[in-house]
Amino acid sequence: MRQAARGVLYIITCASASAPRIPRFVAQAQAAGWDVCVILTPHATKFVDSAELARLSGYPVRSEYKRPEEPDVLPRADAVVALPVTFNTLNKWALGISDTLAVGLLCEYTGRGTPIIAVPGVTTASGLDMHPAFLRSMSMLKRYGVHVLFEPETYPPRNEVPDEVILERLHRLIEERSREE
Repeated sequence: MRQAARGVLYIITCASASAPRIPRFVAQAQAAGWDVCVILTPHATKFVDSAELARLSGYPVRSEYKRPEEPDVLPRADAVVALPVTFNTLNKWALGISDTLAVGLLCEYTGRGTPIIAVPGVTTASGLDMHPAFLRSMSMLKRYGVHVLFEPETYPPRNEVPDEVILERLHRLIEERSREE
């Protein structure tokens, strides 16, 4: 197992028009000192090249649960970035509905208190950003300690937060938590 300066970062990706940016984000996170693993929702597999992501990260890309007798192929995460996280996944995550590997891991790492950045990939034109369930779920996740980065007016049209901003916020979150301990 490799040992990166910052540790292991899980990038959990949902099916979204923003998903093709993930290879670039993997490279940016690695340049910032992270050992990166990518987990996809089942539908996200149609939006990205899993083989390319596996080559970039050096780990298998997972999208399905493993059988109980199978070994874990990914190391435990030190931090998680959910990018982009869809309306559906965000709402299921907030309610603890772990019906996919991606949501199950988000729920587990939230419960462990792991530093997590969630970047919703919701288009403001769709109206989903104002849906009561979405607003409630973002509020719930924030109460659970998840840092939700949703600033569509700053990063239109789908909350396209730049990679460097996400990583800077993640590093700041980790520093703040380490000072509190």
